[in-house]
Amino acid sequence: MSESTAQRRYREWTENQAYDENTRNELKAIATNTVEIEDRFYQDLQFGTAGLRGIMGAGSNRMNVYTVARAAAGFAESIKKQGEDAVRRGVAISYDSRNNSRVFAELAARIFVSRGVNVHFSDELRPVPLLSFAIRHFNCAGGVMITASHNPKQYNGFKAFASDGAQLGLEAADSVSAQMDLITDLPGVIADSLSLEEARQSELWQDMGADLDAAYDEMLMQVSLQGDVVKRHADLTIVYTPLYGTGNKPVRRILKRLGFNNVHVVKEQELPDGNFPSTPFPNPELPETLTMAIEMGQELEAPLVMATDPDADRVGIAVRDDAGEYVTLSGNAIGILLMEYILSTKKKQGILPEQPFVVSSIVSSRLPDRICKDYDCELYRVLTGFKFIAEAIREHEDEGDGEFQFGYEEAFGYLAGSSVRDKDAIVSCMLLAEMAAVAAEAGETLLDRLYRIYATYGYVAEHTVSIVREGKSGLELIADTMSELRSDPFNGFSALAIKSLSDFEKSIKINLNSNDESSLDYDRSNVLLYELEGIDFFCIRPSGTEPKIKIYFGCYADTQEECDRKLEHTMATVLERIDCLMGEDI
Repeated sequence: MSESTAQRRYREWTENQAYDENTRNELKAIATNTVEIEDRFYQDLQFGTAGLRGIMGAGSNRMNVYTVARAAAGFAESIKKQGEDAVRRGVAISYDSRNNSRVFAELAARIFVSRGVNVHFSDELRPVPLLSFAIRHFNCAGGVMITASHNPKQYNGFKAFASDGAQLGLEAADSVSAQMDLITDLPGVIADSLSLEEARQSELWQDMGADLDAAYDEMLMQVSLQGDVVKRHADLTIVYTPLYGTGNKPVRRILKRLGFNNVHVVKEQELPDGNFPSTPFPNPELPETLTMAIEMGQELEAPLVMATDPDADRVGIAVRDDAGEYVTLSGNAIGILLMEYILSTKKKQGILPEQPFVVSSIVSSRLPDRICKDYDCELYRVLTGFKFIAEAIREHEDEGDGEFQFGYEEAFGYLAGSSVRDKDAIVSCMLLAEMAAVAAEAGETLLDRLYRIYATYGYVAEHTVSIVREGKSGLELIADTMSELRSDPFNGFSALAIKSLSDFEKSIKINLNSNDESSLDYDRSNVLLYELEGIDFFCIRPSGTEPKIKIYFGCYADTQEECDRKLEHTMATVLERIDCLMGEDI
């Protein structure tokens, strides 16, 4: 029987003495595990607009020094193809608290320097928003962040950024991927590079540190809207946890700079630790991730509890209600609170510009449509992925007449101000704390503000279901499920009053009332969006960074009871169909 591709690659890695001994020993230990061999070697770890992300370990489909070296070399060659100016401007590199993040970051820097590309290297771990800011601050041609965001501890990633501080677009990612395809000798990439000591001594290597922090903090202070109110409520109790990640220093620093002097940090989760011992899923989207912070909040009777993920691009919060209980808010609820706060405050202060705009994703809440209309603010809907929000900022502010106010995704990612072009949990924490002080000034809580928004613009019932399927077989099942849905998109949904279907992979929108088809002006993406009565919707898509399929639901009505009833009916109908396709209970 002939070898499969995975078996051949496995044999090459175990027999090639150029691979380090630990790598070969790790692989020899799975010699009889054909499923594991297949999963580690059936493909190269795929490079896309989010760069690389995967489980750490030996193999071509894993995050390790060889796959990181290949990505860094491909990115460096792609930058060199842009010309001498891009090479001179170079890249900014940072990393989070995950296991091997510093190792991977230093390796990437060595390879860039070895290939003649200037490097600005973070002198300690710093979050995604600071890396994005650094690219713009130093006028770099690109950037690298070593992180797997909110994934479990076994993951890491190589996140690639363009010159505007946003994640790479499709064309740029394809360019890097094409250069990576030319690299077949992975150990050779490392062997041919300078040592870390040699790279650091090169004139192409520059450390970035306190000066960058100061510039970033100064930018944040310009985004603050009501610092005077903060000073009157400087003793407002706030609980914060960085979940062992990069948010610890910048979040505490900006809250102190703004004037808050009663910020308490969860000590058990304060310092960097890539094993995330008390929270195996360091994801602030999950209410259970805030458990320890809420316990501290209860002891201190803190009005606001906040948590940022390891690379500090996402933030989750819990708010104390009138009964002293803590309510964790959804990503949509946080986004709506922030957006309405920014627009209403600027309008009241007379500083809302003539052509303001907000950007949100097609899977996020539909309530912003009504809020933006009330403030004469344009709302642009983009595909999922913060790079699309960054593209909208570039199109409508950098190259247009609009002025960006706020952008968000329902997956707990927010941005105010346009000096950063990715999710920014630091600015989000600053504005949420400021908003809590404003609420306290009015004798309210953040929940009171949220409920007033619902009473004004309509009640909501929104939910996201994620179905995880690990490994090669899981990815194949997810792909097959999307293919089956696309081939028969209305099967099983007759109980729902579907008005239209937008298939972003085919770039068409079908209006069921008129049977008309129209083109979608979006990049092609594996997404099916169903619009129902009123502004209700559900949307199905595979995750671009995790082995899961995601189904988003949004139902809206004049009462919460009606919203909940519609959501229950819609979810039951849709998930029954998904259950049939995926072959297992959800």
